Amino acid sequence: MSAFPYSDDVLDESVPVLPLPEVADRLGVVVTRVHQMLRDYQLIAVRRDGVAVVPERFFDKEDAVVRFLPGLITVMRDAKYTNEEILRWIFTEDDTLPGRPVDALHGPLAREVIRRAAADPF
Repeated sequence: MSAFPYSDDVLDESVPVLPLPEVADRLGVVVTRVHQMLRDYQLIAVRRDGVAVVPERFFDKEDAVVRFLPGLITVMRDAKYTNEEILRWIFTEDDTLPGRPVDALHGPLAREVIRRAAADPF
């Protein structure tokens, strides 16, 4: 099996992240399943201080992947955005939402985030 993809850490250092074994624990799966989720672009990992990590904000209160995140990643990847560009966009403040797209994914504006991503986020 091939290695899992990870991106350059383009996130602010204040963004809380989880190492992959902790992601696996939260999801109740083995870490190799998390690797597959990364290969399938259901999640995006970055390498921070030599460790592959996933932003904590990608999970909901029940420790599941936020419902609309995989769809958002797919829409943006289909539009040829790199993982780094996707991460920058979803973690950048947007006064019209208000807040960051990653935060809006947790509430009633989730579909609006995907609509904007499909329309051209940058």
